[in-house]
Amino acid sequence: NPDLAEKYSTRIIRLLDGNVVDDTAPVTRDEAEAEKNETKAQKKAKKKAAKKKKMSLFTALSLSRNNLLTKKGRTFMTAFAGSIGIIGIALILSLSNGIQNYINRVQEDTLSSYPITITKEATDFSGLVSAMQEQRNASENKKNRNDGKVYSSSVMADMMNIMLAETQTNDLGEFKKFIENDKDGISKYASTVQYGYDLKLNIFLPDTSEKIIQVNPSDIFKRIYGDSISQMGASNFSMDVWEELIGNQELLDSQYDVLAGRWPEKYNEVVLIVNEYNEISDMVMYALGLKDSEEITKIMQAAAKGERYETKTLSYTYDQLLAMTYKLVLACDYYEYNSTTGTWVDKSESEKYMRSLINNGEDIKIVGIVRPNEDAVSTAMTGAVGYHSSLTKYVIDRTNNSKIVKQQLANKKVDVFTGAKFGSGSGYTKDITIDDVNAYIASLDEQTQAQIAAYTVNMTEEEIIEMFSQQLAPKTTDATYEDNLSLLGVCDLDNPSRINIYASTFEDKDAISELIENYNKQKKEEGREDLLIEYTDFVALLMSSISTIINFISYGLIAFVSIALVVSSIMIGIITYISVLERTKEIGILRSICASKKDISRVFNAETLIVGFISGVLGIGITLLLIFPINLILEHLADVSNIAKLPTAGGIILVIISMVLTLIAGLIPSRVAAKKDPVEALRTE
Repeated sequence: NPDLAEKYSTRIIRLLDGNVVDDTAPVTRDEAEAEKNETKAQKKAKKKAAKKKKMSLFTALSLSRNNLLTKKGRTFMTAFAGSIGIIGIALILSLSNGIQNYINRVQEDTLSSYPITITKEATDFSGLVSAMQEQRNASENKKNRNDGKVYSSSVMADMMNIMLAETQTNDLGEFKKFIENDKDGISKYASTVQYGYDLKLNIFLPDTSEKIIQVNPSDIFKRIYGDSISQMGASNFSMDVWEELIGNQELLDSQYDVLAGRWPEKYNEVVLIVNEYNEISDMVMYALGLKDSEEITKIMQAAAKGERYETKTLSYTYDQLLAMTYKLVLACDYYEYNSTTGTWVDKSESEKYMRSLINNGEDIKIVGIVRPNEDAVSTAMTGAVGYHSSLTKYVIDRTNNSKIVKQQLANKKVDVFTGAKFGSGSGYTKDITIDDVNAYIASLDEQTQAQIAAYTVNMTEEEIIEMFSQQLAPKTTDATYEDNLSLLGVCDLDNPSRINIYASTFEDKDAISELIENYNKQKKEEGREDLLIEYTDFVALLMSSISTIINFISYGLIAFVSIALVVSSIMIGIITYISVLERTKEIGILRSICASKKDISRVFNAETLIVGFISGVLGIGITLLLIFPINLILEHLADVSNIAKLPTAGGIILVIISMVLTLIAGLIPSRVAAKKDPVEALRTE
């Protein structure tokens, strides 16, 4: 086109019959001479500079974009068809990810309720089952008895013998050192480790004006049945409603919502735990003194008459509950020192003494109210009141430093309550009468007699006899040193009675179990079988394969849906081939203006990349839209909210996979396009 040539070209050469007839920029003589005199290096550099440039990726993408825009409908349908496989995989990935997250949450919540618990006295139940099976097999030989006799069966004795054989004492002090040294990395797998002690936490209501109410261990049964509870053999029927909080605050925050106040931070702070309906059971209400326990007596009396007793529903504001305080009393404080006998007397039955003791006790304040959140499958706490772990250490330290405990620890052979040696029997060496006491007092000096007379002026004859019995007929005792320490609430912080190891996942729990096995193996090699740790992991027996099953199902579904992805990729390859046929003339034009075969391939590869990108983005977008109704349906059916959730990394990877697959599918058509003869391509109509 002469007009376009004149307008845009930088040089025009006119030819006629193969000869140059005109040149707008002819070579001058000087340029010809200079070219003739060029060195080889200059010619090589000039040749390299004049080498044909490759088509850029941006140009290829631009050409492909223009072509796709001219066929918008077909491009959209192709991309949508290619997105079907992406949608299927993305939905499965969303459900799998959501279910796995739910399982992880269930695992963490479940394992917070069922930690690996190691106690001082442990029974290997798996070994017990095996031993019972062996016992059953041995009994098979008795089947064919036919001698006219009936035999006794030793089922109970066999069971007790088997349990005794499978029961082992664990040295938890040594194992605690192993955990705290952390050489094998238990802290890497354990979310928290809780040490338990045989500690009796005595908590009372502060108001003792009407009656003394012990809220933990709750004396609810004693309040209901009175002194007859002892006659029924149920003196130990108590209810612990106070429980130590686990040391993993992150786990507590994930399982509970704080309705008012905050979590405890000090030893004298506790939190009240309500259920999902903001309720506390009536039994706990009675135990905590929030409801009058006499109401239970009325309920039982009405039931005995066949009548129905309507209880009142009480409610408390958050402020009312947060204003409540309780009193802490140590077990060792129940005893008062008798300077006359040099022994300690139990004053727990003295109402006057107990009122004074409670009123002077340590204040324990409710600082928060918490409730299990909607997502919590199981919770770590089972009590109604949770206290900080520092309260355990506070009680143990104060108990161990009390006068009565120090006296008992200093003399391990003498009972501090009787002054007698341990193992000497029970009772007094002889019966004492008031005449024996009077004769003893008469042998003393007048000043001492006056002091005794003033001291015993309001005492009964029995009390006076009891006061002097220890001196006149030393009391003997059936108690033991260990029993006395237990009665006083003495505990050793370095020697717990149980250890709870909390894991977040089954994999972590299995790793902890393996570390315990390694510990046992090491002790065996050292010849210290007495330090072996025995425990039974019930959770592992029941739930260890859940994650494996879910993963297997997810992988199977993804494999099936991947078939659709492959089919859609083949379809994109076919459509790309059709596009090659439609653009044959364009290929000829590109080749005629010096586009290489690689440039042609690059154009069609760019087109498949664009289609793959659109397919991936479209598939992810549709998946995100479908997740909303799917979550609503699953929440309605399974009562679990937001179960399906597509991970961000998964979505990006799926888009990349879509682009890669469409690129692979378009390689053959692009190669066919590159091999087309430019002259034949230009002749195509």
